[in-house]
Amino acid sequence: LTDIELQNIAREYLEKLGFGNQPYLVFKHEDIDRHHLHIVTVNVDENGKRLNRDFLYRRSDRIRRELEQKYGLHPAERKNQRLDNPLRKVDASAGDVKKQVAGTVKALNGQYRFQTMGEYRALLSIYNLTVEEARGNVRGREYHGLVYSVTDGRGNKVGNPFKSSLFGKSAGYEAMQKKFVRSRSEIKDRKLADMTKRTVLSVLQGTYDKDRFVSQLKEKGIDTVLRYTEEGRIYGATFIDHRTGSVLNGSRMGKELSANALQEHFTLPYAGQPPIPLSIPMDAADKAHGQTAYDSEDISGGMGLLTPEGPAVDAEEEAFIRAMKRKKKKKRKGLGL
Repeated sequence: LTDIELQNIAREYLEKLGFGNQPYLVFKHEDIDRHHLHIVTVNVDENGKRLNRDFLYRRSDRIRRELEQKYGLHPAERKNQRLDNPLRKVDASAGDVKKQVAGTVKALNGQYRFQTMGEYRALLSIYNLTVEEARGNVRGREYHGLVYSVTDGRGNKVGNPFKSSLFGKSAGYEAMQKKFVRSRSEIKDRKLADMTKRTVLSVLQGTYDKDRFVSQLKEKGIDTVLRYTEEGRIYGATFIDHRTGSVLNGSRMGKELSANALQEHFTLPYAGQPPIPLSIPMDAADKAHGQTAYDSEDISGGMGLLTPEGPAVDAEEEAFIRAMKRKKKKKRKGLGL
């Protein structure tokens, strides 16, 4: 397509979207084989009145498909692109580690939505990365920062850590807090958790084998990150849906996908037996929003979930660990120890 043809397509897109009379800029990108346009405009008119942004994503997606068909363009289905072209894991032995980390962190922050530091850390973990919160006091002023580290296939840190400042403000503490808020809004408004939940439940209904559960979800474009206690019990579950670019804690999607529910589902003697169809009730709020009461957690407190040595945990995980500790104390007391 010529530049004039691309300009006409951009103008037609804006007119159909209701932004035709707005000032705008169109940028053509040729840095990759898939040439594409970026459009920048404003959402208030000359009188300062806000333009209609209701169902903006849905309308934009519908218009995009219409223009693709009209002009014979390649479909810009993001979910297919993510499944076919996944990011590579950081490899400390490949050299230029700083550049690898910078590229991966930038790509993940741009393509995925996560609402807590625990979810962000789960996303990083599948690309051999982890992140920790750094706090301190310099000349009487408190500071908060993030430190990124490369990990091996077992989650152990390798090499030297990198301060987030090396990768720009978008990878820092304040940017992450803002990212949590934006992600929460996007996931809720666009009901992105609904699709993930339906897929996970459909796979869960078909097997009691944990490894098969994880592998089948991966085939469908969802990575599963499970966290375990020292005794090998599941205390946290996070699902990374590459189709929608969403990272979701299991408890966030419903009690049936919480750590305790998954642990019970995958515990013997069920493993190896034919699956029994599940009857999972969904309350009205869950059906309407694809979210649960778990969404009421304090996003600003998400950073506090990160500890220097262990994995980030949510409220449910912490409660489970405390209960296990109390159980052990009662047992010892009964034995006279």
